[in-house]
Amino acid sequence: MGQDQTKQQIEKGLQLYQSNQTEKALQMWLKVLEKSSDLMGRFRVLGCLVTAHSEMGRYKEMLKIDTARELEDADFLLESYLNLARSNEKLCEFHKTISYCKTCLGLPGTRAGAQLGGQVSLSMGNAFLGLSLFQKALESFEKALRYAHNNDDTMLECRVCCSLGNFYAQVKDYEKALFFPCKAAELVSDYGKGWSLKYRAMSQYHMAVAYRLLGHLGSAMECCEESMKIALQHGDRPLQALCLLCFADIHRSRGDLETAFPRYDSAMSIMTEIGNRLGQVHVLLGMAKCWMARKMLDKALNAIEKAQDLAEEVGNKLSQLKLHCLSEGICRSKGLQHELRSHVVRFHECVEETELYCGLCGESIGEKNSRLQALPCSHIFHLRCLQNNGTRSCPNCRRSSMKPGFV
Repeated sequence: MGQDQTKQQIEKGLQLYQSNQTEKALQMWLKVLEKSSDLMGRFRVLGCLVTAHSEMGRYKEMLKIDTARELEDADFLLESYLNLARSNEKLCEFHKTISYCKTCLGLPGTRAGAQLGGQVSLSMGNAFLGLSLFQKALESFEKALRYAHNNDDTMLECRVCCSLGNFYAQVKDYEKALFFPCKAAELVSDYGKGWSLKYRAMSQYHMAVAYRLLGHLGSAMECCEESMKIALQHGDRPLQALCLLCFADIHRSRGDLETAFPRYDSAMSIMTEIGNRLGQVHVLLGMAKCWMARKMLDKALNAIEKAQDLAEEVGNKLSQLKLHCLSEGICRSKGLQHELRSHVVRFHECVEETELYCGLCGESIGEKNSRLQALPCSHIFHLRCLQNNGTRSCPNCRRSSMKPGFV
């Protein structure tokens, strides 16, 4: 199979994929790999397969695809490492993701400074967020956003805005948690005529999460239904799982626990199937809250213990913090003093490890909905504290510089 024929087959595969004929597209691309000797074409096909497996939640299959072994080219090697970073990110292997991203950025003479640099920074930011390293996550997202603006890459900007929405939802600045996915939706509307519908689905999902947190449950349901519709059309299993989790949370917020439980079960089934362990933690957290609302504390504790094991496995400190907080309340109501003390200690350790406190007032960040502001160093504070203190330099960085060894 020559270059022209290889190119035609790749394009046919893309048309089939975009029209939701996924299996036919995969068969065509695999046929190209089998018959074509065109190394550039083969590389492009492998990239198509990586994307397809990612959108179908087949993350372990992504790991098996080496997109650069046959080509001694730094740019192709960069893309191969980026694919490894993304697949490990989806499997919640966040330390591996960060390692592969650093390898990408360390490759000399590649596109890391141009087209792919922003994607590397975005993947690294998502991994740092998965580990609840909020300052580093925000730093990486801002780098990715700069890449997007400098290269006029509106698709990358859309993805970064969704990740920033997720970031601010976690630290409970719900105004920004809604602002960024709304910005992503605007980008889709203005520039996304030729884009995959996954960008619209992604922005709608993050809007749904923010609306639910703000208590606008009707709007949350509407956005989540739109996202789920696209996810079902495209066979996007990861997004289907996230939508089911969001539906369950919406029903729980309405007090409709009977409807919430089956949604949590369905979300857990897909999360387990695709290997999204952090997603499983979030499902178990929601289920625990449902059991607590029903005063069934032993079942709640059982869900919390399972979630705690998974949260520790993936290294997500924020989930551990939330779970210790729930356990603390249950132990207090059951009079379990020894267990209560243990959870209180671990809760405060998690607060310290995540740096989820304002360096000006000392109060927790992420305990309740608050307007936040990041300084150029990416440390975050209550907006009111920065305004009241008129602070120009970061008190957190100033304290760090005074530690022994930095004087």
